[in-house]
Order: sequence, then C-alpha cells, then structure tokens
Amino acid sequence: MADEHFDAIVIGTSQGGRFLPVEMAKAGQKVALVERGRLGGVCVNSGCTPTKTMVASARLAYQARRGAEYGVRIGPVSVDLAAVRERKRAMVAGARQNYASRLAQDGLDLIEGESHFTGPKTVEIAVTGGGTRQISAPVVVIDAGTRPKPLAITGAGDVPVLDSTSIMELVDLPEHLIILGGGYIGLEFGQMFRRFGSEVTIIQSAARLMMIEDEDVSDEVAAILRDDGITVLTSSMPVRVEPADGERLRLTVRTEDGERQLEGTHLLSAIGRIPNTEALTPEAAGIRLNDHGFIEVDEYLETSVPGVYAMGDVKGGPAFTHLSYDDYRILHANLITHEKASTRDRIVPYTVFIDPQLGRAGMTEREARAQGRAIRVAKLPMSAVIRAIETGETRGFMKAVVDADSGQILGCAVLGGEGGEVMTMIQVAMLGKLTYSAMADAIFTHPLLAEGLNSLFAMFDA
Repeated sequence: MADEHFDAIVIGTSQGGRFLPVEMAKAGQKVALVERGRLGGVCVNSGCTPTKTMVASARLAYQARRGAEYGVRIGPVSVDLAAVRERKRAMVAGARQNYASRLAQDGLDLIEGESHFTGPKTVEIAVTGGGTRQISAPVVVIDAGTRPKPLAITGAGDVPVLDSTSIMELVDLPEHLIILGGGYIGLEFGQMFRRFGSEVTIIQSAARLMMIEDEDVSDEVAAILRDDGITVLTSSMPVRVEPADGERLRLTVRTEDGERQLEGTHLLSAIGRIPNTEALTPEAAGIRLNDHGFIEVDEYLETSVPGVYAMGDVKGGPAFTHLSYDDYRILHANLITHEKASTRDRIVPYTVFIDPQLGRAGMTEREARAQGRAIRVAKLPMSAVIRAIETGETRGFMKAVVDADSGQILGCAVLGGEGGEVMTMIQVAMLGKLTYSAMADAIFTHPLLAEGLNSLFAMFDA
C-alpha cells in the first residue's frame, strides 16, 4: 500500500514530460514528477541543445576555411575543442535552468530519484540522497526516454568507446575518429568532427547510409560526406576492436571483399538507442513491452494498463523531440481538457543536421510505391536554385512525391541549405491539403531557397 496519493504521476522530464505535469498542476491536480537524472531529458542535456550548438561551431569553421571562395581573406583556421565544449555546456546549463524555473507550481511535487512499479498504479522511489517513497495515482505517465545502445563486439571492453553523450565532453581533437553507425547521429557527429579537423571514417553495416531514406537521397548524402573528406564504408560489419600502438585502436570489419583492419585514435558507437524500461519493472504493473523493450501504446498513448500512458522515445517509433511534444499535446487534450486526440494520421517531419540539411516529411517514394499508389515524382537539383548558386551552397536536391490522380502532396525531401526550414513549408501545405499546383503557383520572395519550390512543383506540369 502506497504511503502518498496523487492525482497523477509523471516519470521523466523530457520534452513532453516537462510540460504535462506543470499543466496538470495548473488545472488543480496534485502531481508527482519523478526524475532520476538531470532535468530536461535527452533533448536539453545530451541531444538537441548540445549537439546543434556544436554543429554551429563546426559550420563556422567550415565557412571560415571557405573564405577565399567568397573573396574574404582569413588566416589559418583552428578549433579549440575545449572552448567549443564550454560554449555547449553554457547552452545546456541555461536551457536546464530555464526549465527548472517553470516547476515552481502549486500542486507539483518534484521527486528526485529512481522509480519502479510495485503495482499497476503504485511506484516506489529510491530518493536521491537516501530513503524511499511509496506513491500512487489513478493516472501514471511514463516519459523515461532512451539511452545509447552499448557496443557488444569482441574487445569493446578493452578500449575506450565513446557514445553520443561522452563524445561531446572531449577537450582534445581526435586525430582519427571511427564511427560505427550510418544513421543521423553518426552522420551529424562525423561531419562535425571532420570540420573540426579530425580524420573521420564512418562504418555502416547496411548497404547504404540512412536506410529509411530513398536510395537517391542516401547516395547523395554519402557523396556530400565524401566530398567533405570523410571515408564512408557501407556493407561493413564491425567484428572486433583491440588496442594498437601509441594509444590507438584497431578495428576489424567484415566487408564484401573480406576482412579489413582500420586504425584510429577514437571510436564512437552510434548504433542506436535502447529504452529506459528495465529499472521501472514494468512487468510489476502489467505493462506490455515489444520485442525491443519499448512500451506498447495505442493511438491515445495508453499502455496495456488502463490509466497508464507512455510518451516520447520510451514508446518506440521515431525518436524526435518534436514528436514527444506532440505526445504532450495529445495527453494534454485527453487528460486535462477531456477531448479525444490521437496519433492517427499525424505527419512526422524531421531534419538531419548535416550540412546541407536533410529535411523530410510524409512518404518516401519507396514507401508510396510499396503501398501500390499511383504517384509522380519530381526532383530539382539545388544547383538550379538561384539562392543556392548565389550563396555557393549547391549540393543536394529537392524531391516531391504526389498522388498521380489528385495532385495531393504525399511527401518530400529537401537536401540543401536550410533544408529543414524549406521542407517545413511543404509540410504546412500537406497539412492544408494543398495540391502541387498551389505550390507551383505561389509567390515566394525572390531570391529565397523557397522560391525553388515553384520550379520543383512546376515540373509536374512540364
């Protein structure tokens, strides 16, 4: 039997979990907010805020080295990685403090400690600093997030292995950074450290980078990274790693042509993330997990236990902060204003913060064809966009997929300067159910990158 009773318990403080308990308390509920680590979750502490801060530093170094192309003379460019880290830390501290300042709300009890279920609606908390608390509530929301998946190849315990959090704490620039994983985390760090001045090799076990993308998008991304001086090896499976001379390491990979050995100074594992569910003992509550340990939910984000919900990365699916925030929107509607919001038919966009950016929304061409849809596809190289030419950022392309009969926009990919921002305009058009003709006929300011959308969608009538 729990000692303390609340109207709601929220476990975790990531993007969704940091807003929902505050709004519940404002609505007059007595809420327990439990956090075992730092406030703000992955986004604030080890995801969006710190990585994009460091990406900005890397882009500035890249632009500075290109100064002569623009008629600007700049001396030798070097990167002070310790200073980059301190700027990143300051950004994180500010974001964390901003969040903490919002928690001073009547009815909200912040409990710092490790929690686990002892029943469907009861939670025991090992409080940081000592002691335990037994709490219960008719509504429980799990927002526990994920963490980097450990590297499990032979020898991984014998060499230092960086993950997406620890690599941002380096103060000395790696001479040769080897990255395992060709997803968006590996690509962002790969280009970042190449621009800082490291030699970089990316190892991808699959046949191409970013397998969720169409092949032409993956191929163009790989070409851009290689153009930046990054070695990209696909269809290459890491087998073992071992120490080498001079504090270096030796990685053996199995390729289509046999085994190959690579030597580097640092190893980053970016092979995926796993959910923070084990310590919660969800089985004690009867909460069902999928085969990968993520919490199963329905379209209303409710778990197999009525009254227990999950939001954000811990429930699986695309691991994006903005998706966690949309989960908050759904739970806010259903638990506070008693509406009936769901995840059905929501368009999930994302941006990969390589440079140029890759912005994505809706279906890929491959997905549309797999569904048997009659589609039309248009692709416009960034070298045909005036703004891209003027700024010297002509790598990449825009791509749109539309329904062949209705002209409805089904999806898009924008690989180009500020590709995420440009893609967002197409996503808004999709939300408004505009056809490609409306985009082809729209007036966009000249000469912006968005003006390229006129040309892209006009290709369907050419």
